[in-house]
Amino acid sequence: MPPEVPEEFWEHPALRAALAARDIGAVIRAYRRHPHHGRLIRQETVASWINLSSTRLSRIENGEAVHDLTKLTRWAQRLRIPQHRLWFQLPDASPDSSALAAQTVERQQPTVDAHPLTFDDLRWDAPPRRLVGRTEVEQVRLMTGALAASENLYGGGMAGEAGIAHLRWACRTLQARSAPTVRPRLLEAVGNLAAVVGFSAFDVGDHDTAARCFRVSLWCAEEGGSWELRAATLTDMARQAIHLGKLDEALSLVEFAQVRADRVTATARAATAVVRARVLALLGRHDEAAAEVGRADAHFAQRQVAADPPWLVYYDEAEHAGSSARALIPIALSRKRPGDAALRLSMAIDLHSDAYPRSRAFSTARLAALHMAVGDPHEAVVLGQRAVMFAANLHSKRMSEELRILDHASRPHVAIPAVAGLSRSLASVTGDV
Repeated sequence: MPPEVPEEFWEHPALRAALAARDIGAVIRAYRRHPHHGRLIRQETVASWINLSSTRLSRIENGEAVHDLTKLTRWAQRLRIPQHRLWFQLPDASPDSSALAAQTVERQQPTVDAHPLTFDDLRWDAPPRRLVGRTEVEQVRLMTGALAASENLYGGGMAGEAGIAHLRWACRTLQARSAPTVRPRLLEAVGNLAAVVGFSAFDVGDHDTAARCFRVSLWCAEEGGSWELRAATLTDMARQAIHLGKLDEALSLVEFAQVRADRVTATARAATAVVRARVLALLGRHDEAAAEVGRADAHFAQRQVAADPPWLVYYDEAEHAGSSARALIPIALSRKRPGDAALRLSMAIDLHSDAYPRSRAFSTARLAALHMAVGDPHEAVVLGQRAVMFAANLHSKRMSEELRILDHASRPHVAIPAVAGLSRSLASVTGDV
């Protein structure tokens, strides 16, 4: 229990300043550092008095943790801070109520001071296995599939947070021994997981984490001799470079991905070609971009789903229509007519299954922006409101940026009441999508 302290104890300048500042962390820090009976009090000791971990108390003392009035009251009572010194009210100090409060505290033990969903200090330190096999490969694949499904449904938020923990565990399996026949499969599985986590980070705007994960994926592809994973990862890296406005880097990456195209499936060749077409279009090389889209269509026509690796399951008719349309949008804008880009986006919206609501939202927002810029603004409003509705359940910074593009395209037409209404709807979601 905290020791009894005389009234003059609270007159110490540091304590008076902390109390005046209404900063409970500073109060506790000054309380600990003021000599009690000739000695200072350790942080661990005070933490035990108020039912906190030392780490949590350190965060409170440094002003990094949020706390409510109930917790402030409990801490003040436990540290025996006089009521008249505080900026908030303690419960009635009559004997009956004090006894009741003490009984309540006892019934509540042990208490958890931190928000129950805060796990900043929680670590899982399971020892790594010395020998891994096909079971671990399947575990990694299972985790990857679950994370990819979550990302497609809700965006990269939760998938990325969970994925980092899975990736940490998966990378530890690479340090264990495995049979020569298992090692390439394990490397490919871990690399695929790293790519999914990287894309989740990309989706929420954490580009440093995304780049690190993509490098892990590329290393696994090179180490395991997986041309398929190498091409897919380089293509994802090119997408990120495009997003960051690094078009020359994006072109180099996607052309590296096309090296030894004979080693990858027709689906992979199509997915890579549409990204290259998009870079070319953004560079103003519109004829080359259109020709590359034609090559992508030809590759896609030859695809055999059974031959594709797991990470290409998403690249179906809807995805190809939406991705190729995105490559054609700069051409449509320059020609001032929606053209083939709009037709492909409409096809993508119709074909996207319920497993890919984010992709449907992207295609809808892009078609709305295209019509707002060079088509019918009234049609754009209908599409835009649908995009807002689709985006409401997504944690995706990329989606938020797409909606901002639509909002920017709407500004010349804001005198139209329906467009003004759309702008208000967009403003309501782009702040926290």
